[in-house]
Amino acid sequence: MIKTSRNAEKDSRTQFIKFRVSDEELEAINNKFQNSGMKSKSDFIRTMIMEGHIVIFSETELREIHRLMTTIANNVNQIAVRANSTGKVYDEDIAEIKEEINQIWQPLRYFQSQLLRLKH
Repeated sequence: MIKTSRNAEKDSRTQFIKFRVSDEELEAINNKFQNSGMKSKSDFIRTMIMEGHIVIFSETELREIHRLMTTIANNVNQIAVRANSTGKVYDEDIAEIKEEINQIWQPLRYFQSQLLRLKH
């Protein structure tokens, strides 16, 4: 009998890994497996473990980005209200928003660099 590479691969896999998951975790795994287009759940899980990435973002940094975005949104809203009521937009308002946007770029660039590293 001639063994195909697929059969040889299966024969080399003699170890089992068993772990517990909650109902919600199992549902999430099954949904991701179904969306993956892969035919074997074992191949799917093996691929996710061997080739997947774990991305951990700092909650503190995410909260800071959220705070900065909220500040910018509030300032833009205040300028819009003032512009609608007076018909004027002040240079100081625009300068303040530009400064706030510059502050948010640094953490966003950091997150972008972390995500780009995953591609390689």
